[in-house]
Amino acid sequence: MTHDALARPTLARWLTGPRVAGLPAPLIGGPAPLLSFEFFPPRTEALEAQLWTCIRRLEPLHPRFVSVTYGAGGSTHARTHATVARILAETTLTPAAHLTCIGASRAEVDAVAARYWEAGVRHIVALRGDPPPGEAYIPHPDGYRYAADLVAGLRKVAAFEISVAAYPETHPQALSPEADLDNLKRKLDAGATRAITQYFFDAGVYLRFLDRCLAAGITAPIVPGIMPVSNFAQAARFSAQCGASVPDWLARMFEGTEDDPDIRRMVAVVAAAEQVRLLQANGVDEFHFYTLNRPELTYAIAHILGVRPKAG
Repeated sequence: MTHDALARPTLARWLTGPRVAGLPAPLIGGPAPLLSFEFFPPRTEALEAQLWTCIRRLEPLHPRFVSVTYGAGGSTHARTHATVARILAETTLTPAAHLTCIGASRAEVDAVAARYWEAGVRHIVALRGDPPPGEAYIPHPDGYRYAADLVAGLRKVAAFEISVAAYPETHPQALSPEADLDNLKRKLDAGATRAITQYFFDAGVYLRFLDRCLAAGITAPIVPGIMPVSNFAQAARFSAQCGASVPDWLARMFEGTEDDPDIRRMVAVVAAAEQVRLLQANGVDEFHFYTLNRPELTYAIAHILGVRPKAG
């Protein structure tokens, strides 16, 4: 702003810019958006307790489903299976189990899927999977090569509901944005029910991606993945690895909060709430939250979206 602008009387200065309309208020009594939550399996007893605190805190919100991840290279598959089984046995939640192509034959993957079905799991999140850090992806010689192949195989095992991954900013290993979109369409055409996106911070990135999906003939839901940021430095490092851009404005919002966890949490809620409210104003009525096994931020944002606990 120039010195001349600052010199003008305050009210005149405030009135020179364009008006910006506020986001519409949530409709009283209107339908709340559908939510789903993602957890990761614990590696220690302390983390196990943290996970179950998270699950119990979010359970009253009655999400559409909750998913439980695999580690890179399928490294946590046993813990994933145990966590899914316990969710089925001890909660009212509907679990969705992650299943990947990594390190297993088709027969082995099919057997895992069949055991899930027999146990009562009806929803699979089907992914190619990530190799261990520093290693290139090499399909198992007798396995499913890619997620689209896995989806088609699961369709032969049982009548699963199947979710797959989508990348608004393009998968880091994709040849091009167009090739990445073609791959998403193959997964959906193979029988997937919906796609869940990699997290993003700029709502415009997701909305432009929806335009591209529709132009490519995709009509299945592309549910936005939302990751409330509790540790900005950690989120920035992880985003650099997975190809999610971090806007300068987000870095500015967290600047100076490194030693103040209370302020960080407040900023995190404000940033994610603005994001989801803008998406909601643009007609989005489903959200998938990457909880990082920390419930409070997700719970607060769900409340802002109009989701309330339900009895029973």
